[in-house]
Amino acid sequence: MGYRNLQECVRDLERTGQLRRVDVEIDAHLEAAAIQRLAYQRGGPAILFTRVKNCRFPLLCNLFGTRERANFIFRDAIEAVRHLIELKVDPGEFARHFWRYRGVPRSLWTMRPKFVTHGPILDAETTLDQLPPLQSWPNDGGAFITLPQVYSEDPDRPGWRYSNLGMYRIQFTGNDYQPNRQVGLHYQIHRTIGVHHAAAIRRGERMRVNVFIGGPPAMTLAAVMPLPENLTELMFAGALSRRRVAMVRRGNELPIAAEADFCLSGTIDPDLVLPEGPFGDHLGYYSLRHDFPVMQVDKVYHRRDAIWLFTSVGRPPQEDTVFGELIHDLTGPAIPTVLPGIKAVHAVDAAGVHPLLLAIGSERYVPYAQERQPQELLTQANAIFGQGQLSLAKYLLIAAQEDDPSLDLHDIGRFLQHLLERIDWTRDLHIQTRTTIDTLDYSGTGFNEGSKVVFAAAGSKRRDLPTEIPSDITLPDGFRNPAICLPGVLAISAPKWSGQITGDVETAVATFTREITAAHPLNRFPLILFVDDSRFTAETLNNFLWVTFTRSNPAADLHGIGAFTEQKHWGCRGSLIIDARIKPHHAPPLEDDPSVLRKVKSMAITGGALEGLI
Repeated sequence: MGYRNLQECVRDLERTGQLRRVDVEIDAHLEAAAIQRLAYQRGGPAILFTRVKNCRFPLLCNLFGTRERANFIFRDAIEAVRHLIELKVDPGEFARHFWRYRGVPRSLWTMRPKFVTHGPILDAETTLDQLPPLQSWPNDGGAFITLPQVYSEDPDRPGWRYSNLGMYRIQFTGNDYQPNRQVGLHYQIHRTIGVHHAAAIRRGERMRVNVFIGGPPAMTLAAVMPLPENLTELMFAGALSRRRVAMVRRGNELPIAAEADFCLSGTIDPDLVLPEGPFGDHLGYYSLRHDFPVMQVDKVYHRRDAIWLFTSVGRPPQEDTVFGELIHDLTGPAIPTVLPGIKAVHAVDAAGVHPLLLAIGSERYVPYAQERQPQELLTQANAIFGQGQLSLAKYLLIAAQEDDPSLDLHDIGRFLQHLLERIDWTRDLHIQTRTTIDTLDYSGTGFNEGSKVVFAAAGSKRRDLPTEIPSDITLPDGFRNPAICLPGVLAISAPKWSGQITGDVETAVATFTREITAAHPLNRFPLILFVDDSRFTAETLNNFLWVTFTRSNPAADLHGIGAFTEQKHWGCRGSLIIDARIKPHHAPPLEDDPSVLRKVKSMAITGGALEGLI
């Protein structure tokens, strides 16, 4: 049976040795988050901080810090949810394999919320200034709620059937917010709450919103799931917890999760926005201050035994990586039903999720052709760009399954090798300019503005990939330290980005592409990267992925040896170059406060409160 609330989960994890209490005083300002990140890197247990400086509420973190622990938390339900998804893919399986799916009727019953008149969430009230002032990174704009569940309903169609439960970060101190009255609500433009907000603005109404923290772990996971329009997060949470979600409904008020630990209840003013941020985000950089909606907080409810659940995000992998793995495992089998011809899609966590998608598709057009080339793949790529959160992708690399049925998107190195062996840079690059990208991605031309590119590969192997740097290599002035990241991929430390333009490109790029001719040894590498530190970039696969795809905007930063434009199609006859240097308009990368790190690490010495934890 799934957990009714967070307290049951904590007791179970402690009983099974998967949670550790820390009873010394910990500061919610930087210290708690630094400990969480270090514990996650070590594969450590969930952590309950029982003494929080200047706060009476305990903090819980790293709850989902390992896949094994997440599987344990949802052990009674993951298989049942998989069965529901399998039946969505092929409903006929129910009749053919009834015994396998015998638990499905119960799952369907638990998907309907249960409405009650009271619950533990209404036992007590507090104010915003009494909540844990959790700040994760030194330059964050204030304290944030990092695992919120934001509940809203469609103003045009009120009721839970058209509700949304989403994880949109909440800033509750700092900036220009009225203390104890206002919080900032950051959501991305494609999210369902944005549709609800737009409807409220059109109607000239304040939109009621409830923000839950804690409660059944299934509610937290449901808030990050990409679900189809006809399946609400409350329904998914019921299936995942194997019990109906209890919601308190009083008169015309918005329902409140009965077992939540905290609830901020209020409204969003249709005419008010204020600066939110900065915030250290999951791309590994700060998202900067921008105007976002403001929630006027009327009430802050909490359980008497309330626990403040939090996480810290930053350069991946982090705790939210486990969410991504769970999402992929649960929803992956349904991808072919949503995107015909697509066999698999993988949002690459190490690249910040949205900057890089890998996909395996089908190339069945012109089956009698002696040599395949990307055709159906391009249709499928456009379908991916039109699908929910996948629409935020910046780089989409897609290959045909027919060329290698054993391709595995999670073997990223092998997939990239397969693609680079086959891709034709004169034909197989397809760029979309002046479009939307992830709100958190600052590589583009403005807020939510940038470009996308498809790398499509189909057909026979066309080249061998070099694995050694040629001994006769020469580089233009200012370029140094070539280093191989992967077969066929060469990183070069380039001069610091100057912003000075020669022709249509930055001067250093123009110099390189002018001096490196088709006969140059470098031109044997199909992919060359311009970076600030080639040794760092080539040191690990994760470094390569993070640097390359978070620091480049395809329309501006793709260059090539022998570049050309024909009928508005851009390509190159030699090596493709990605300029992944840091540029002035990029957001700064995240760095810990050295003094905070020293303090928490000193607590990990033999006999210390954090010994064996970090």
